[in-house]
Amino acid sequence: MLVLSALALTGCATTGNSQQMAEADLSANRLIRDNYLSHTQSDPLGAYLASKERRYSTPQNKPQKEAMVATALKMLGIKYSYGGTAPNTGFDCSGLVIYAAEKSLGLKLPRQSAAIARKGESIKRDDLKRGDLVFFNTRGSRFSHVGIYLGNSKFLHAPRTGSVVRIESMDINYWRKRYNGARRLAAVRHDDAEKLAAQAGNMADQAQSKRLSSQVSVQTRKRLR
Repeated sequence: MLVLSALALTGCATTGNSQQMAEADLSANRLIRDNYLSHTQSDPLGAYLASKERRYSTPQNKPQKEAMVATALKMLGIKYSYGGTAPNTGFDCSGLVIYAAEKSLGLKLPRQSAAIARKGESIKRDDLKRGDLVFFNTRGSRFSHVGIYLGNSKFLHAPRTGSVVRIESMDINYWRKRYNGARRLAAVRHDDAEKLAAQAGNMADQAQSKRLSSQVSVQTRKRLR
């Protein structure tokens, strides 16, 4: 299944020198995505991510909001961990949002998703833009789950124990029934917003490299037995 997913991602890539240069620049992001795929049985949104990754990873026109999206996307494949707030420990839903907002926007958000839902500006679903926060009722209470909107009804989040940070569609019946609002954060102005996002990405890459090295070591020991 992983091989088929990889072939599907390759088939979605465009050709040409500019695309080859972009692929070289995005090698770190692909390492994160590859690990994400290794934790899932299938990747129905892999083609979507492949077609959008260049936009996500190179903030230009709106550096602050794009930096938040790019920072969050670098966390793809990192394990869910209740109470987790960093790449090396894993994330829960609010921990992922808190981390991305602080590293890219300079915002310090409350720890609970319900408290985060009181920050920023309330947004109607039809007015959602990339980088807005979307909230869901998953535990019998409003705003008990939060994710980051990516556009085209897709959002990124840390779902649950045993899963990893991933992209899902808000149009899926489960999420459509549980959606209960969105907020748009007012970013603190920082000249080094992109630098903060890059530092966050480096931390994620280092944590990811350690995990991959550990996996290789385990596989090597098994072969030697």
